[in-house]
Amino acid sequence: MLLEPGLKSLKKIYQGKVRDIYEVDDKHWLIVASDRISAFDVVLPDLIPKKGIALTAVSNFWFNRFDNQVSNHLSNLSLEAVIKDEQELQRLDGRSVVVQKLKALPFEAIVRGYIIGSGWKEYQKTGMISGVRMPENLQLAQRLTEPVFTPSTKARVGEHDVNIHFDKVVNLIGKDIAERVREISLQIYTRAAEYALQRNIIIADTKFEFGLDNQENIILMDELLTSDSSRFWPKETYIPGKNPNSLDKQYVRDYLETLDWNKQKPGPSLPKEVIENTSRRYREACKQLTGMTI
Repeated sequence: MLLEPGLKSLKKIYQGKVRDIYEVDDKHWLIVASDRISAFDVVLPDLIPKKGIALTAVSNFWFNRFDNQVSNHLSNLSLEAVIKDEQELQRLDGRSVVVQKLKALPFEAIVRGYIIGSGWKEYQKTGMISGVRMPENLQLAQRLTEPVFTPSTKARVGEHDVNIHFDKVVNLIGKDIAERVREISLQIYTRAAEYALQRNIIIADTKFEFGLDNQENIILMDELLTSDSSRFWPKETYIPGKNPNSLDKQYVRDYLETLDWNKQKPGPSLPKEVIENTSRRYREACKQLTGMTI
């Protein structure tokens, strides 16, 4: 398991909740997916075995699947071209990618095909999600007639994302880029959801991140359609109106909701059973979607 890469050959420039970023040169970064897990925007003290490897495998699978539709951050540089130390290479194996440097867009591009989570809570209060009026009398976890784009703020580590109106995105990045990001997000979600359903996984919702290169091209970045950035539900156990089983970190959130914890740092430790079941869920989603056994 990997808590931190601890690389000496490259300079670390950022540590997120799960990923660490190192500078390779003036055009490239190295992104390492650790086995850390966060919930309610708090990094928990326990590691989830093989989580970072599963996340990387699933992301790379989707990036390659959709590279004819939208450019992504993956570069042509191999890990071996960047890291020469054998011990460092072993630590990074299967959980690292060399990517092009980008200017990240300052919001989360969220697409919902089912109503759950913060979207469900907002709908119960206002009948809307991110300013989008929803049909009346929806049930928990109900499939929407068509996917909706519901962007949110991009919070710093330890802070919470907040759903925002599309007009706020337009104000942040301009109408042309905002509309293109919305279009791409809806297209990718729709295609991915159709593919996953054939493999008995419902993609209830997902979060995309985009950046711009030096020519202002829109580039898909960070992670893509993983158990960290999406809600994956087993098709065979899904029932509208009930909180679904999951192949993502909702399982951890559900456990934490049973505790007397204020959702502030420090996060509580997880029981061995929860750690093992979480790892199994991540690896199972990876196998069903990609065919790879982690």
